[in-house]
Amino acid sequence: MLGWSELAERVAGTTRTSEKTSLLAGYLALLPPAELRVAATFLAGRPFAEVDQRSVGLGWATIAAVVSHLAAAPAGALGEAYDRSSDLGQAVADVLSLRCEAPDPDLYPTLKEVSEAFAAVESAAGSAAKGAVFAALLERCDAAIAKYVVKILTGELRIGLREGLLEAAIAQAFDQPQAAVSMAAMLTGDTGETAVLASEVRLNEARLRLMHPIKFMLASPSEDAAAIISRLGPTVWVEDKYDGIRAQLHRRGSEVRLYSRDLHDVSDQFPEIVEAARPLDWDGILDGEILAYADGHVLPFLALQARLGRKGPTAAVQSEIPVVYVAFDLLAIGPRSPGPDGSHIGQGSVAGNGTTATAVSPLLGAALAERRQRLEALSLPAAEEGSRFALSHLVTASSVEELDRVFTEARARRNEGLMVKDPHSFYSPGRRGLGWLKMKRALATLDCVVVGVELGHGKRHGVLSDYTFAVRDEVAGRLVTIGKAYTGLTDAEIAEMTTWFEARTVRQLGRFRQVEPLVVVEVAFDVIQRSTRHQSGFALRFPRIVALRTDKSPNEIDTLANVERLYRELQHGAEYLVTSGARQSRKRPLETT
Repeated sequence: MLGWSELAERVAGTTRTSEKTSLLAGYLALLPPAELRVAATFLAGRPFAEVDQRSVGLGWATIAAVVSHLAAAPAGALGEAYDRSSDLGQAVADVLSLRCEAPDPDLYPTLKEVSEAFAAVESAAGSAAKGAVFAALLERCDAAIAKYVVKILTGELRIGLREGLLEAAIAQAFDQPQAAVSMAAMLTGDTGETAVLASEVRLNEARLRLMHPIKFMLASPSEDAAAIISRLGPTVWVEDKYDGIRAQLHRRGSEVRLYSRDLHDVSDQFPEIVEAARPLDWDGILDGEILAYADGHVLPFLALQARLGRKGPTAAVQSEIPVVYVAFDLLAIGPRSPGPDGSHIGQGSVAGNGTTATAVSPLLGAALAERRQRLEALSLPAAEEGSRFALSHLVTASSVEELDRVFTEARARRNEGLMVKDPHSFYSPGRRGLGWLKMKRALATLDCVVVGVELGHGKRHGVLSDYTFAVRDEVAGRLVTIGKAYTGLTDAEIAEMTTWFEARTVRQLGRFRQVEPLVVVEVAFDVIQRSTRHQSGFALRFPRIVALRTDKSPNEIDTLANVERLYRELQHGAEYLVTSGARQSRKRPLETT
């Protein structure tokens, strides 16, 4: 583990992509297969493979207690160190460097031993047992090794190592095509396995497997209709961009699994979708979105949030917040054949004797138009008929005017915006390509005053970059918070404002500083909704700072009455577009047209 930690430090110390790749390739090429698998997995910033559903489950309190005990430091030592660096791994190293006696280098853990310790922490029952395993591991680590053990364990590696760069290093280390490495990584969902396959010249053996999630294809953002038509035209496919949870649905006979964008199994959170998929007559993989859906229309994301993280929801919860799975892509399919009763089962289904038939065929290399045609051929039952399934709303556009009109209609159906796709595009997992573009625009902006700031994370760890802002409640005569944002300003602006806020801090609570309410910011957002999270009673979805309004004083910020009026107008506007007939009704927002 010492050599791995030294490599990570060198990779973090250079900004040159070629140098990072060379360092990684040189290191990986010398490792035996067992160490190579672990090293590559750790370099992906994970204690386990991407598709491995295990979670270490080690919380801040346990880590802090272990570190304080090993260093004989005060209970708050780790918190103070973290406030200085905004990096838990570095904070652990800072505290452990205070130990009176350093561990014996002959006892430093190997990569294999660290991996085994992570597995032991995960399987240990309770925080005390987990802490004991973790303490035994850290006791053998010097400060530098402990730094990276914690970074891996918490999934916060932060050494400037992108996924594509690691794949390039694996390709270079074993003289394999990078495209083949990337494809294998996508199919296996396991960087460690991919590295071993590359080292043994067996990348062509990587296969797509059911109940084994693959990385999702991502879209690049674009707000300009003209640029989108120019890029993807002359005719583009357009789907509503739903405000839900992206999910893959895997089906093999009666076995059904749902996987979230981070490749975690979320089947237990949405049992009604799983049950609805069991009687279907195909085996394969769908890509789609889980939405809260009732009375013929999509519910706000705020409603769906009540379902997130809740395993085994009660019948009452399922009834209160019903959900549907909106499919928009087909990633794999198996042959469909009639079962004993005349119904159809997928060729990959589990038979009565427990055996499993042939695997499904991937469609990732097929054009979107073909994938959509085969998706529609599955004849998923419509949500409007009481099913848990639907197809995404799909239209075409051939001009800027058409695209703008469709965008307005999608917003009237209370969706986020549009997904604009090239019908000839292939499915490129894990990539933000230009074959798919997401078109979103701010609903409006508000002028707010900054009332609190917080130390940032990652590359912004030394500056105050997280701004809490408020509007004025004229009735109560006070400022009331309405949101928090950490994007929109340049690094130079954040650095300048950090100095300004440090001089005008009223109160400091750990990483958070209450500041004099003097700085006005213009804040854009996508949705405004009722919420008890903030004092105003409202919350802004996806807020981002448009500009520092140095031309305005705090007396000129928006009022709570303005926010309430804007909320009513946006709600009324959506209802008007639906009920007046001026736009397509949101009563059937999920159907293919």
